[in-house]
Amino acid sequence: MYALLVPASVPFVLLATVMGLSWWEDHLLPPAEPVEAPAEAPFTPTAPPPLAELPRVDATLTREVAGR
Repeated sequence: MYALLVPASVPFVLLATVMGLSWWEDHLLPPAEPVEAPAEAPFTPTAPPPLAELPRVDATLTREVAGR
């Protein structure tokens, strides 16, 4: 019967360990130094241009319809 308690308690022991380390990090460690902002602004992708005309539903997918 005791052999069943060890595997069943492992997740709780791991959870308690992680929660204890989290508390220790929040309360006992000194705060980290702030990271400086990057010199350049981050790249933001632009949206593709809107289609001039939507293809018809019954149109076969051709190069003209796909726009490639």
